[in-house]
Amino acid sequence: MIPMEITRKTRVLLRKYLFSLHRHPVRSFCEKSSKETASREEWPRRVVTGVQPTGALHIGNYFGAVRRCVRLLDQGEDLTVFIADLHSLTVRQDASVLQRNTLELAAYLIASGLEPARCVVFQQSAVPRHAELCWALACVATLARLSHLPQYKEKAKLYKEVPVGLLLYPVLQAADVLVYGGTHVPVGRDQLQHLQLAAQLVRSFNHRYGAALPAPQPLLPDDGSDRILSLRDPTKKMSKSDTDPKSRVLLSDPDDVIELKIRKAVTDFTPHVTYDPESRPGVSNLVRLHCLAADILPEEAVEEADGLNTAQYKAVVARALVRHLAPIRERARRLLADPRVIHAALQHGAARARARADTTHERLARLMGTAPLYTTLARDGGGAAGGEPAPAPRTRRPADCATAAPEDRPTRVAN
Repeated sequence: MIPMEITRKTRVLLRKYLFSLHRHPVRSFCEKSSKETASREEWPRRVVTGVQPTGALHIGNYFGAVRRCVRLLDQGEDLTVFIADLHSLTVRQDASVLQRNTLELAAYLIASGLEPARCVVFQQSAVPRHAELCWALACVATLARLSHLPQYKEKAKLYKEVPVGLLLYPVLQAADVLVYGGTHVPVGRDQLQHLQLAAQLVRSFNHRYGAALPAPQPLLPDDGSDRILSLRDPTKKMSKSDTDPKSRVLLSDPDDVIELKIRKAVTDFTPHVTYDPESRPGVSNLVRLHCLAADILPEEAVEEADGLNTAQYKAVVARALVRHLAPIRERARRLLADPRVIHAALQHGAARARARADTTHERLARLMGTAPLYTTLARDGGGAAGGEPAPAPRTRRPADCATAAPEDRPTRVAN
C-alpha cells in the first residue's frame, strides 16, 4: 500500500508541473513556431547557381549545370547565375588568363540560352555583398565542421600550408546563394555536402538573429547529367583539371576534334552496346552522352544502337554531340567577336544582382546591429528626443579661437 504522504506529494508536484506547462509551454524538437513557419513560407522561390571561370567549359559542365539552368528558365523559374571568379582565387591565377576565361564563359552562358533578358547573369566579384555575407556566416561556422568536410580534407593534402580560403570556400558558396535569398540550388550528388553545410549555417544564423534566411534546397538531376565521366578513364568524372585533353569534349571544340575524342573514348572488349553503368561504365557513359545530346532515354539509345558495335556507335554519339553543340559554338563565336555586347550584359546583370543583394544586406544588418548609424537614425525619425533630427556638428566661432590652445589657433598668412 502506498503511503498517503507520498501520494499527496506526488499530486502537489504534478499540479506544479502542469501549472508550469500552462505558463511556459514546452516546444518539441520537431515543432516549429508559427512565426518560423510563416516566414519560411513567405520566401519567394529563387534559383541561384554559379560556374567557375577556370578553363574552358566542357560537356560535363554544360549538361550538368548550364543546360539545366536553361530548362529551369523555360519552366519560369527566377534564376540567378554568376561567374564565380572569387572562388577561383583559392589557387594562383594569371590575371589576364582569368579575365579571358571570364569573358569566354560569359559568352558560352549567353550562347547556351541564359540571355540577360531572361535571367540575372553577372560576375561574382562585381557584387561585394558576397564577401560581406561570407564573413557574417563565418562568424557562426565552426572550425571543426569546416575542417571535416571531405573535399577540404582531400584538397588540404596537396598543400604544405593550407590557405584559409580553402577552408572558407563552402562558406562563400553558402553566401553566394543566401545573399539573393536563394531557396533552391541545382547541384549534383557530389555537391550535396556543401548545400547541407549551407542549411546548417542558416540554422545557426537564424537561431542567433531570428528567421533571417531561407534554408536552400537541392535540385537534383534525374537524367544522369551530373555523372558524365572522363572519356579516357571512366572510373572518374570529366574534369577541367585532367592532364589529358582527350578526356573531355569542350564546347569550343571543332566538329572534327569532337569526333576524334569520342572515337578515342575508352570502352571495353564487349562489342555490342548496353547500358550498365556499374559493369560497363565506358560504354554507358557514351549512351548517357547520346541521350543528353539527342534528348532521348537510355532504352531508346540502346535500341538505336542495335546491330552496331561500340566503334560504330561512337560515330552516332559524335554526330549527336556535333549537332547539339555546333549552334552554341557559333553563337559564342559571334559574341566574342564583339566583347562590348558581353560587357554590357554583365554590367546589366551586376546592377540587378547588387539591387537584390543590397536588400538582403540591409535587412540582415539591422538584425545583426551592423547597419550604419545614420541609416538607423533616418529610419527612426532622427536620433534626438521627440524624434527631432540629430543636431549638426558645432562649428567654432571666431571668438572661440582666442581661448583655443595655441596649436589649435588658425595660422595667419602674411600678405
